[in-house]
Order: sequence, then C-alpha cells, then structure tokens
Amino acid sequence: MDELQDEIFELDAIDAQLLNELQDDAKISLKRVGEKVGLSAPAVMERVRKMEQAGVIVGYHAQIDARRVGIDVAAFIGVTISDPKRVDAFEQWVDETPSILEMHHVTGGHTLLIKVKVRNTSALEQLIRRIRELEGVSHTETMVILSTHTERIPVRLDLPDDEAARRRRKRR
Repeated sequence: MDELQDEIFELDAIDAQLLNELQDDAKISLKRVGEKVGLSAPAVMERVRKMEQAGVIVGYHAQIDARRVGIDVAAFIGVTISDPKRVDAFEQWVDETPSILEMHHVTGGHTLLIKVKVRNTSALEQLIRRIRELEGVSHTETMVILSTHTERIPVRLDLPDDEAARRRRKRR
C-alpha cells in the first residue's frame, strides 16, 4: 500500500465544512464556498489544492440516476476466492469491468463483496458466469437489490460542537 494513503490529513473545522460543501455541490463557486466557511476564494482554493495534493479530494464527479439511462439491475455479489494468491488477478479483472462499481475485502463467508449495476437480469447472469469462470473463484452468492432507500456517496464530516454552533450563528 502507498505510504501516503496511510497518512491521515488533519482536518480543522473549516476543512471539514469546506469538504461537506463541495460534496453537496462540486460545481459551487469558490467565492460561494468562501462565503459559507468564512474565507476568501483564494484561501479556499489553497485549502482545496492542499487536500487534492494530500489525496483527501480524489475527484469531482456527476452523479447520475442509473435507471434513467437504462441500467436497471443492481446487485451485491459475494465472491469466495479459494487461493489468496488469486486475489490480485481478480482485482485486476474488476478494474477492467465497468459494471462493477465497488469491491471490498470482507470478513465472513466471502473473500470479496462487489456491487454491480447492469442493464437487465440477462446481463447480470452473464456477469456472474464470467466471475465464476475466473481462476480461483470457488463460490459466488448474488443478492439482487429490489429497491434502495438510501445510497450515500458523500462522506459527512462532523464539525466540533462549538465550531458547528458558531457556523450556524454566522449564517443567520
């Protein structure tokens, strides 16, 4: 693992609020963010640049409704890999498979848990078949998502209590 990834970037309350604002709307102007956090646009830009360089901010993305573009089936697939030496090859295959949105090493009955979104059940069946054909995969268990109540992308950062109260007073 990259040493930089192991380092924790120390966030102050302004950094946390700035990150929350950017996660709510990545298209917000730096001037507007500055107004919300009490800094000038250049000061906001400097903080954002530092967090980008530190790997805290890793990208800016548009969030889309998959169903509106015809990607209608979502599922979690538990994958059991019989030989730990085969995990790297599986990870590489995942990196080349755009329908796999997430992959996590987990405890319990599976080695990995992946989240997928595909057009239909036929595409899901084909993906499961491809996974099962991979060297080292000994078992899969698929859970089709029927509905989603909550799917959060932002990582909410808590402000210290006294800082949050000060910010609320400032906005009034």
